[in-house]
Amino acid sequence: MATEAPAEPELSDEWESALGRFDRELRRRGAAEATRRAYRSDLRALGAWASGRRLQPSTLAYRDLRSYAAALSESGAAKSTVARKLTSTRSMFEFLLRVGDVPRNPADLMPSPKREKRLPRVLGPDEVRGLLERIPNGGPLETRDRALFELAYSCGLRCQELVNLDVGAVDFDSERIRVEGKGGKTRLVPVGEPAQKALDRYLRVARPALADDRGETALFVSRRGRRLSPSDVRRRLNGWVREAALAGHVSPHALRHSFATHLLEGGADLRSIQELMGHSSVSTTQVYTRVEPSRLRRQYEAAHPRA
Repeated sequence: MATEAPAEPELSDEWESALGRFDRELRRRGAAEATRRAYRSDLRALGAWASGRRLQPSTLAYRDLRSYAAALSESGAAKSTVARKLTSTRSMFEFLLRVGDVPRNPADLMPSPKREKRLPRVLGPDEVRGLLERIPNGGPLETRDRALFELAYSCGLRCQELVNLDVGAVDFDSERIRVEGKGGKTRLVPVGEPAQKALDRYLRVARPALADDRGETALFVSRRGRRLSPSDVRRRLNGWVREAALAGHVSPHALRHSFATHLLEGGADLRSIQELMGHSSVSTTQVYTRVEPSRLRRQYEAAHPRA
């Protein structure tokens, strides 16, 4: 008999209370709203499934989580989705165990599904140059987009970090920007000359034409003068990718991956790249050391005296 797919009934009071307490804990730790929203989505799905079976946080067992993971897989969830949901579950139960709300963490023994290891999409330097130079310094929106994506590549910023930037984050004198990263961590990132020039033009010419509200602090604003959203950034980048006739999907994160890869290829050490990207662990940064075999072979042949 096939395992039943997760249902979506109302959450019990116990689950609502547990999720509320964990969300307050995430806020106390300084977790970003996007992070808290992702946890809420994952954990409400678990709470709904468990509530439908009259399972409470204090009674949820390892075998129940195995059934839940199986139900997710049979409903078509990708391995990466199942792994993420189990990670969210493990994190919440670690907190509930620490404060004494549950007797055990049922996710402790749960193995996460093995994720497919994929190299991030990386644009070559010529592809990045072609993309950025395709964006003209024309009207306010084009000038804004040129500054937006020059900065994304110059500093290796996450999409959320880009839209969270305020005007006051830019320091032209020190040629750096102040970035609020994950977990409320602040870092100072150098800004390259092309990005500085694009930002200067945007702030002098385009932003005043877009933002008539002097109380708006956002660096990058929409046609209506309001802070851009991540979906706005992705939509505008997709349009310029088509203009530049680049093959394949290019996300804002691809510019971040390209930033790190080009730094590594240029001789920067991993610790420096880790600091620039705002990674909490160097193991996250090490993904950029994995290069495709064909490029590794070319580099070997070019560099080794007896290749």
